[in-house]
Amino acid sequence: MSRSFSIAIFALTGVFFGLFFLFPIWSTVQAAFQGPDGRFTLDFVGAVFENPVYLEGLLNSLKMGLLSTALSLGIALPLALMANRYRFPGKEFLTSALLIPMILPPFVGALGVRQFLGQAGVLNALLIKLGLVDPAHPIDWMGEGQLMGVVVMNALHLYPIAYLNVSAALANLDPAMEEAAENLGCHGARRLFRVTLPLIMPGLFAGATIIFIWSFTELGVPLIFDYGRVTSVQIFDGIKDLSGNPFPYALVVVMLGATTLLYLAGKILFGRADFATSGRAATGRRIEKASPLTGWLCAGAFVGVSFVAMLPHLGVILLSLSKDWYGTILPEHLTLAHYEQALGHPLTVHSIGNSLRYASLSTVFDIGLGVAIAYVIVRTRLPGRQLLDALSMLPLAVPGLVLAFGYLAMAREGQAFHFLMLGEDPVILLVIAYAVRRLPYVVRSAAAGYQQTSPSLEEAAQNLGCAPLRALRKITLPLIAANLIAGGLLAFSFAMLEVSDSLILAQQAEHFPITKAIYALVSALGDGHQLASALGVWAMVFLGVTILGAGLILGQKLGALFRV
Repeated sequence: MSRSFSIAIFALTGVFFGLFFLFPIWSTVQAAFQGPDGRFTLDFVGAVFENPVYLEGLLNSLKMGLLSTALSLGIALPLALMANRYRFPGKEFLTSALLIPMILPPFVGALGVRQFLGQAGVLNALLIKLGLVDPAHPIDWMGEGQLMGVVVMNALHLYPIAYLNVSAALANLDPAMEEAAENLGCHGARRLFRVTLPLIMPGLFAGATIIFIWSFTELGVPLIFDYGRVTSVQIFDGIKDLSGNPFPYALVVVMLGATTLLYLAGKILFGRADFATSGRAATGRRIEKASPLTGWLCAGAFVGVSFVAMLPHLGVILLSLSKDWYGTILPEHLTLAHYEQALGHPLTVHSIGNSLRYASLSTVFDIGLGVAIAYVIVRTRLPGRQLLDALSMLPLAVPGLVLAFGYLAMAREGQAFHFLMLGEDPVILLVIAYAVRRLPYVVRSAAAGYQQTSPSLEEAAQNLGCAPLRALRKITLPLIAANLIAGGLLAFSFAMLEVSDSLILAQQAEHFPITKAIYALVSALGDGHQLASALGVWAMVFLGVTILGAGLILGQKLGALFRV
C-alpha cells in the first residue's frame, strides 16, 4: 500500500475524530464556560460544587463507579485465576457461560430485579409465606438500597469485561517468572500478591477502566430504579431545559473531567507497559488437573456466579411471560401474548426498524474505516501510527453520556452543525454516535486479523503485478473476513442496544430506537412492563447470538476489544 494512501487514511481519521469526537466535547465545554455575554466564566462549573444537590449527585456517581468496579473485579479475578490454573468438570461450557450477562442492557435487567425486590415482589412474597414478614408491612428493599441495587446490577453486567482482560493477561504471563518465585520460596498467596498480580496489573487496569467509566456514567439503571440522585440522571433531566440553562453542560464537563483525571491517575499508577510478556516465554503454561474436591469447588464457583448473574435475565423472562405478577413468588398465569404484542405494538415496530437502520449504517461505516485504520497500524511504519491507534480507541475512554450531550450541543439551533438534525430527525446524529462509539471493536478485530495474516501473501501478489489495493481486496480481506464479521457483529449488536445515545438524542416517538422504546414502555400504564420485558427478551436473544458468534471467532482475543 502506498505511503500516500496511508497518510490519506491518517488525515481522514483525524478529520472524522476532530469533527465528531473532539468538537462535540468542545461544544459542551464551551457552553459550560461561556457566560451570557459570550465571555469565559467559571461561574457555572463552580456553582455545581456549591449546589448540594449536584454535589450529592457527583459523590453518588463516584461511589457507583468505584463500588461497581471493585465488585466486578472481586467477582472476575478469582474466577480467572481458577480457569488459568485448573482443568475442572465442564470448564469450557462454564467459562463461556460467564459471558451471558453481557447479552442484556443492565437497565432492562433492572426490570427483573425490581420484580424480585419490590414491595410486592418475589422476596417479600417468599418471606411472607415463611411467616417472617407482616403482609401489611412488607420490607421496602429498594427504598434505601437503590445505590447498592445499581452497583450490583452494574457489576453483574460488567464483570465479564474484567474476566476477559484478566484471563488474557494471565494467558500471556510467562510461567517461568512464577516458577522462579516458587524456587525462591515464594508460594501460594504470597506469590499471587508479590508476583502474579503486579505482572497482570495492566490487564486489570484495562478492564477496570472500562468498567469504571461505564458505571460512573450509567444512565439506564438509575432511571429504572428511580434513583435520581446521580449526575447522569440530573444531566438527562436537564435536556428538557437546554435553551437557557448552562448547568447540564457544566455537569457534563465535571463528569468528563472526573473520568479523565481518574483514568490518567490509574494509567500512571497501574497502566505501565505490559512487562509480563516482554520476553519470550521460557516454558509453556501447564494447566493442572484439579483434584475432585477442588474441581467441583471451581465448577461450583462458576455455576454460582453465573446463576446470580442470570437472575435479572430470569426475572425479565418471567415478567414477559406473566399476565399479572403481583405479590406471588412465581407468576400465576403465563402467556406468550406479550411477545406478539411487542413485535406488533406501533412504538416497538418503529423502534425495531429505526434501530436496524441506525445500527446497519453505522456498522458499514465502521467496517470501512476500521479496516483502513487497522491496516495503517499493523502493516505500515508510518510515523504517528501509534497515535492513530490510540485515537481510534479513545471512544472507549469517554463516557457515552458525554458524547451524546456533545452532539446535542453542536447541533443546537444557531450552531454550525444544526443541519445534522434534519428538522427533528436524529438519524444522522445517531448513526455518527453509534459509529464513533463502536469503531474500536472493528479496529481491534481487523488488527488481530492482519497480525494473524502474513504480509508475504500481499507482497507475492504485488510481485506478480497485482496493484496494492487489489491485493488487499482479493487476498487479505478474504483471509481476515472472520475477524471483520466478529467485529462487525459486536459493533452492530451493541449499537442496536445502545442506551445513552438513544435516550438522549431520540426525543420523538417515531424516531425511538429499541432501548428508548423499552424505556417509554416501562413508563406506560397497564402491561407496559410486560411489553418492555418481552422486547428486552427479543433483544437478549439477538445480542446473545452475536456475542456467542464473535466469541467463537475471536476466542481469547475478544478481551482486547474492551481495552484502552
